[in-house]
Parts: sequence; C-alpha cells; structure tokens
Amino acid sequence: MSTKTKKSQKIRIHVTGMTCTTCAATVEKALAETKGVEQASVNFASEKASIDYDPEKIDFSEIKEAISGSGYGIATQKSIFPVSGMTCASCVARVEEALRSVTGVVSASVNLASEKATVEYIEGTEVADLRRAVKDAGYEMGEETETLEDVTTASEREIKNVRNRFIVAVVLAAVIMALMWAPVFTGKSYLLWALATPVQFWAGWRFYRGAWGALKHRTADMNTLIAVGTSAAYFYSMVAVLAPGLFRAGGLEVHLYFETSAMIIALILLGRFLESRARGQTSAAIKRLIGLQPKTALVIRDGEEIEIHVEDVQVGDLILVRPGERVPVDGIIRQGSPSIDESMVTGESLPVEKKEGDEVVGATINKTGSFQFEATRIGKDTTLARIVRLVEEAQGSKAPIQRLADVIAGYFVPVVIGIAVITFIIWYFAGPAPSLTFAFLNFIAVLIIACPCALGLATPTAIMVGTGKGAEQGILIRSAEALERFYKIDTLLMDKTGTLTEGKPEVTDIIAVSPYSQEEVLGMAAAVEHDSEHPLGEAVVRAAREKKLKIAEASGFQAIPGHGAEARVNKKKLLLGNLKLMKDRGISLNGLEEKAEDLLKNGKTVMFLGVDGKAAGVIGLADTLKPNAKAVVAEVRRMGVEVAMVTGDNRRTAGAIAHEAGIVRILAEVLPENKSAEVKKLQDEGRIVAMVGDGINDAPALAQADVGIAIGTGTDVAMETGDITLIGGDLGGIATAISLSRRTMRTIKQNLFWAFAYNTLLIPVAAGVLYLAFGSTGVPSGLTFILGNYGFLNPILAAAAMAASSITVVSNSLRLRSFKPQKFAD
Repeated sequence: MSTKTKKSQKIRIHVTGMTCTTCAATVEKALAETKGVEQASVNFASEKASIDYDPEKIDFSEIKEAISGSGYGIATQKSIFPVSGMTCASCVARVEEALRSVTGVVSASVNLASEKATVEYIEGTEVADLRRAVKDAGYEMGEETETLEDVTTASEREIKNVRNRFIVAVVLAAVIMALMWAPVFTGKSYLLWALATPVQFWAGWRFYRGAWGALKHRTADMNTLIAVGTSAAYFYSMVAVLAPGLFRAGGLEVHLYFETSAMIIALILLGRFLESRARGQTSAAIKRLIGLQPKTALVIRDGEEIEIHVEDVQVGDLILVRPGERVPVDGIIRQGSPSIDESMVTGESLPVEKKEGDEVVGATINKTGSFQFEATRIGKDTTLARIVRLVEEAQGSKAPIQRLADVIAGYFVPVVIGIAVITFIIWYFAGPAPSLTFAFLNFIAVLIIACPCALGLATPTAIMVGTGKGAEQGILIRSAEALERFYKIDTLLMDKTGTLTEGKPEVTDIIAVSPYSQEEVLGMAAAVEHDSEHPLGEAVVRAAREKKLKIAEASGFQAIPGHGAEARVNKKKLLLGNLKLMKDRGISLNGLEEKAEDLLKNGKTVMFLGVDGKAAGVIGLADTLKPNAKAVVAEVRRMGVEVAMVTGDNRRTAGAIAHEAGIVRILAEVLPENKSAEVKKLQDEGRIVAMVGDGINDAPALAQADVGIAIGTGTDVAMETGDITLIGGDLGGIATAISLSRRTMRTIKQNLFWAFAYNTLLIPVAAGVLYLAFGSTGVPSGLTFILGNYGFLNPILAAAAMAASSITVVSNSLRLRSFKPQKFAD
C-alpha cells in the first residue's frame, strides 16, 4: 500500500484512447510503475486518472510520458495569453519556465515578437495559477485572447476521428464484400488486398497501438483480441494471395478473408463511436454544473465598476450583481434584498428572498433586484467548485460490487485467447471438412465476440449518471461505496434539533386573560424582550414583528437569572418568566396553570406574563418541525426503512416532536458525545444504519453509521463530513437519495446480468457449440444468415454483437437521467 508524503500533489487527468477496463488497468499499471507516483486510479467510464505524486521526484511531463508510453493520450486545453514586460530572449525563457512549473501545464511556448504565450494544460488547471507564476517571474499575463482547443473540443475531436475512420472502413469493407461476390478477374485478389490494407493498418491502427501498449506492460486487453482476430484473417488472406501454392500443396482450398477483417474493424469502430457518444452523456450533469460558473464579475473598486475575469476576484472584493445575472463567487450581501434562484445547489426551483447579511452562493441566479455582496470564497473554495470536485471523485470511485467485475475482467482476455486456441485445435483436428476453414472462422469469432467492455462499463456508467443526477437535486454522494451501502439501509436515525426541526424556537401558542387580547400579550412580552439575546426572547420579538405589532419602549429592564425578566412599559409593571417566578412574586394566575400544563405535556416551553401583579397570559414556544418532515418520514417508512429520532431533550419534549413527525422509536436525553454509541447499539442489533445530522456537532455519529448524511444550508455546509450531503437542508433529499440509490443499484445489477449473460451465452456459440445441434440436420432457414448452414457464427456478426453489448449497457445506464424526485408538500 502506497504512503502519501506531505509534499505529494493530486491531479486528475482526462485519458484518451481507452476502449475497455483492461485499457484502464494498463494505464494504471504504467503509472504505478513510474517512480514518484504514489497512487494512481483510472476509471474507464469517466476516462479520468486520479494521481498522487511527489513533485520532487517526478514532474508532469514524465506522468504524461508514462500514459503515452502505454499507448494512450491525455486531453488538454490550449490557450493564448498576452504577456507584457518581456525585453529579450532570456525573458522568454523565464516566462516559459514559470508556466511549465505550474502543476497541470503540458507545454508552454512564448513568442517575444507578438508578446503572446501559447499554453497547453490539463482540465482543472487554474488560470489564476498561471498568472501568479508569470507575475512571480516579474512579468504580467493578461486575459485569455483565444482558446485554440479545450478539453471538450479534444474529446469531440477524438470521437470525430473514430467516426471518420469508421466511414472509410465501412466504405472499403462494402466494396470488398461486393468484389468477393463478383466473377473472378485478373488481379482481383491483389485488389482485395489493396483495399483491405488501409482498413487494417489505418482505420484499425488504434487497436494495434493499444495492444502494443498492453503487451509492453505484460498484459492483454480488448485491443489484443481485436488485433489478433483481424490480423489472423488479414495475414492468412495475404499469404493466400502471395503464395497460394502453399495451400494447394497441402491439399487445402484457397480462401480469402479480407472482407471479414475489414468489416469486423468497421463494425467495432461503429460500436466505439456510438459508445463514446453515449458515454459522454453520462457526465452531462457535471458538465452542466461546470458550465454554470460565470466568466466575469462586476467589481466595485475605488467607487468604480470594473468588469474582471472571475478568476481575478479576490476575497473581500465588493461585487455588483444585476437582475438576471449569475452570482460569480460565494459571499455575503452588503446592500440590497434580491430574490435568488438556488436550484443549482438545492434542486428547489422557487427563488429565495435574501437580505443584508445573508449568504449567496456562486453560480446561482439573481432573479430580481440589484445587490452588492462581499466575496468570501473564490476559485477552488467556492461551493460550486467543491460540489464539482466531490462529484468527480465519486464518479471516479469504485463500488464493492464492481470488484467482482474487475477481477473477472483481469483474467478475461487471457482466458478468451485460450478458448479461441482450443476452439481452433478441436475444429481443425476433429471438425468436418473443410476443417481449416471452420477452425479459422470459429477462432476469429471467439476472439471478436468476447466483450470485457460491457463488464467494465456496467457499474461506472450507472454510478456517473446516478451521482450526477443526485448533484442536480442538491444531493452529494461522496463515493460509489456509499451509494451501494445506502441502498441496503433498514434504519434511519435522525437528529432532532436542526434536522427534523428548524433548530430555533418559535411562538406556537398565545393564551390571553381578559381584558387582554393575544396581540396585546405578545406585544407586551416583546417589549420586555426587545433587547434580549436569549433564543426564547428573540423568538417572542420575531413573532411580534411578523404580526407587524408596534413594540413599545421598555424602561427599568432587569434580568432575573434562571427565571425571566421584568420591566416597565407604558407605566405598567411587567413580569415575564416561568411558573416559579410568578409564584415567588405572588402573581394570581387566573386558571392559567392548567392551560400551561397542557402546553408542557406537548413538549413546549411556557412563558407567563404578569401585568401589575396579575396574570395576563401565557406564551408557548417550541422548536417546530420542518414543513415537510412528516411527509418525508412517512415516505421513508413506506420504503421499508424504520425511522428513529435521537435528541438530548427530555423524553416528554422528544415524544411530542416524534409523535408529530410520525416517529415511533425515540432515543431521548442522549448527550452529543454519546450519539455514536446509540448508532453502535442499533448496529449491534444487526441493523444497517444511516444517520442524519448537521455534519458538525454530529460528526462522530455520522462516522460510526454505515452511511452518514450531513444536512445543512449555505456555503458553510460540511460537505466532507458525511457520505452523503444534502446541501439545501431539505429533508425530502433523504427520500430522494434512498430512491436514487436503489434505482442506480438496480441499473448496475441489470448491466452486470446482461454483461455476464452475453459473454456466457455467446462465446460458446462463437466456438461452434451449435454444430452439435444443427450439424447433421442443418440450420433452420430463418437462422442461416446468422449461423450459416451448420451452426457456425459468422465473425462479422460476432463483431456486430460485441459492439451492441457495450452500447446496450451504456444506454441502460443513461435511463437514470429520467429519474425525477418526489415532491413533498409542506
């Protein structure tokens, strides 16, 4: 197991040219064998390599060389930037050296005459880092003037390249097949050879390159199967063209298979093209998130509005956002009261009203009203950047269910080659005449029809779509392992305060004694508590303001610790506090004690109001349930998951909230440090437990649970503390996450079943096992196109089946994009 050094750096690279999981394993092995690389993980579906390396032992160019040396490439972005301050060739060298020193820069070329730098760098490289490096070298780098090629363009170019090679291959293959049926003419065999050669070595060059890269690392992959299978057909035919006498001398009939090798390559390229396009759609959600980031920001400096690149925004900058514009970075509103669409974070489409002092999240949309805010998080620290980073890491992770597929894929190609060789031997020595033809075609069919790609794509494509879909709904799933564990949970343990409830007391009941009205009781209580910082006092004042009551000015305020407070309001002596305070002061309660007891039984806190020695009313306060808590709890229970509540409150208060929410099992009077022990007790009962908490105070319990769910709002939500994070604070995300995890795992199992069933059933068919059934009687007329006259699978159809298998798996995963979360009424 590798150990990361303190100086190690982590980069993510988009790898191009991979066609199967064994390709990913080849790249991973090449990186692992490179000195200075401490850890490497390559995901075929996302085409991403995650690498931890020591920059003192290896630089980025060597990492790139390790990847290209294994037969694959990396997707880069190429841009041109103006550079000022250069005066000579030495300046050029210093700027180039400064740019190359930035992690992720592949190459840098600076032109002194045009004062421009052309920089090639990988996805995720911060342009701000490039500018900083140039500035530290004593020069200035301006805004990007031209993007020569970005990562998306590079990927599109790769797909276009495959498409073009397919078009050439299929046209030539069609001509070859037509000529095979044409009457014999002088030079026909040489013409067929000439047409098949560009298909084999130009259109099919990617397979040779991949096979050679795998061979250099003492392994074999999908490219090996295709290269060996098509080369066997091509070179057998070439020998038949150049030296037909060798076959006739052995009493063998001369056959050409140029159409077989050419059409196999054409069909596999078609499969690769369609698969690449479909696979690109699996990361559509993350691409949409990245695309939300605004390019510029309107910063107010020295009283002037200046439009700058968003990467040049500094913490503390004052930024103006107009209606319809996106918020550039995270910050705090300093002026204005906008309405913000935060659906990109929370999944909730309704705009949120904001005021001064409230947080705003970068990439959200200002719907109404201009406002100014102070930048607090920029660059890689913004909420959007953190979301993208976590989703990418989740998409690159491997679920436990994938390990079986990976183990099988590791042995798959050598086993298939062995089966193909055995197939050839059996049919050559024991098959009917012409035995060489049957042996040769079955050998090729076995190599071509085998498909480790479907096995490799089964899990990661579904994980990519599922985690991306979750991110769109404000649900961050940190890893594929967490997703797999989550679908198995049978118990959901919810913290009360701030999770089930709003986390702050609210006035729920006002009981007035004649001649006072409810509004008068609330208004007088608010006057006493006007300047209070106690949560109960703040709740009373907040309720009065919500009812738009005029709060009179109080004098002679005096706090009575542990009991309440007293003050004079409009020449009346007011006393506000608990029952003990009323009794100590001899206040006549006018029958309020019984009514207060009813409130207490429901888990509420009560405040008595006394006016000039007589009780005027009682106010009930409680930490109220979140609007949709009851509906969410009901839905989770309907899914077969038991819901329990844990809280530090007394059993009566806890029971009242639990009853209102529809929760039966209550763990009350549990101190924060003991919540993890309660999780352990549930696990000891054999339960698979998910714990929902705020991600900060409940961190130990979240860590102990099989799945920890952190719930919170705003830019400070602790995304890294839970296995799953609900950014918007909406409890509905819990039910949505359970439903999404179950559907994703169902899709993975469908994919794996198809991949295993495909290979288990069709490899024997390709080996010619159906000859046992049809060899003597002949194949029914409806199946002769597929199985010939004797039950042998045509290698060309084997190639079509192999291409279809991968496309089927990817397409099935893409169905997850139609997932729609259930909406819960308040």
